[in-house]
Amino acid sequence: MTSPAPPVRLTVPQARRIALAAQGFADRQHREPPPRPTAAHLQRVIDRVGLLQIDSVNVVSRAHLLPVFSRLGPYDPALLERATSRRPRRLVEYWAHEASFVPPETHRLLRWRMARIADEGWGMIRRAGEQPELLAAVEAEIADHGPLTAVELERRLDEDVAAGRLQVGARQGNGYAWNWSGVKRALEYLFFVGRVTSAGRTPQFERRYDLPSRVLPPAVHDAPDPEPADAIRELVRISARAHGVGTEQCLRDYFRLGPAQVKPAIADLVEAGELVPATIDGWKRPAYLHVDARRPRKVRARALLAPFDPLVFERTRTEQLFGFRYRLEIYVPREKRVHGYYVLPFLLGERLVARVDLKADRAGGVLLVRSAHVEDHVEDRAHVAAELHAELRAMAGWLGLGDVVVEPRGELAPALAAAGA
Repeated sequence: MTSPAPPVRLTVPQARRIALAAQGFADRQHREPPPRPTAAHLQRVIDRVGLLQIDSVNVVSRAHLLPVFSRLGPYDPALLERATSRRPRRLVEYWAHEASFVPPETHRLLRWRMARIADEGWGMIRRAGEQPELLAAVEAEIADHGPLTAVELERRLDEDVAAGRLQVGARQGNGYAWNWSGVKRALEYLFFVGRVTSAGRTPQFERRYDLPSRVLPPAVHDAPDPEPADAIRELVRISARAHGVGTEQCLRDYFRLGPAQVKPAIADLVEAGELVPATIDGWKRPAYLHVDARRPRKVRARALLAPFDPLVFERTRTEQLFGFRYRLEIYVPREKRVHGYYVLPFLLGERLVARVDLKADRAGGVLLVRSAHVEDHVEDRAHVAAELHAELRAMAGWLGLGDVVVEPRGELAPALAAAGA
């Protein structure tokens, strides 16, 4: 019997370059963006990252739009809108890494999660399952009149609610961000268990709920449910390709999987030769290298990264790979924020070299830099400032804004303002 090969040993810079290549930052289409990105370019990004996290905050742009800009440069957001709302859909919505757009085939791999709402769902949604009459009424209305937003559905059911024929319950919230009606809770229950799905979003970013049979491609909708172990193994396979190299924690986080689910999947993929055990200098946990991962000697990237970009949304990994401690401060009181409300890391070459707190001032027609900070390892601030300002100008143009305005906060702000003078 042949002994297993010893783990591959990697330095942190090697692991960092592998991770960047896996996410598309070593691709030619990143170094030399196409003048008019097409659906084929978008598909290549989707194939690389596997999912796009969704978030409603629109202080710069919707969260799922930014990772594509980071990899392709200025592109027409209508490409993504068509991919999520027109047939044949390239992306559909479900709970993957939080709320996410995923390829339809990945949606099928998450059916085990739909069946496990008692374990996977949160309380306010689970309790909606205790109102079968309301669920049936909501589902029937969508079947007859969908796609519908929650507000549209509430209006359609108003008469039955007012007449006492339908009980919906009082509004409930989480004490901070949500204040959901009974109809909305029912919709989210049906969405979680897969009885309804999203047919896209409105310009106000409201879900348009419809039946899965009218949204998913027939080949996906009609396919039998995969065995949970097979589905989870495939999700880990997608995660491993998107990481290039990562620990078990990294591979779990991409689709919010548990240790008991992921360990057998990793073992199967190692045995099959798809994952190669690896050690990364200074990392306490073992890692796994995807057998097809590119191992470039150099990466020449330049990108602003959204807080929910797949490259950085696992914060421990970000700190280990880049020496970059990153915390989202949206929910931190203003006076306690260190770097700002909506801070984007700046990737230059192979390192995260700076961070900027951005706001798209659409009324004023400018991209505001509320603060600009540089990392301690940076020696040439003027160079970083010049490259960052060029990327900010590209982003402003993509957002339809006319100028970049740098406010005097942060040690990089003076050099950044001078770069735009």
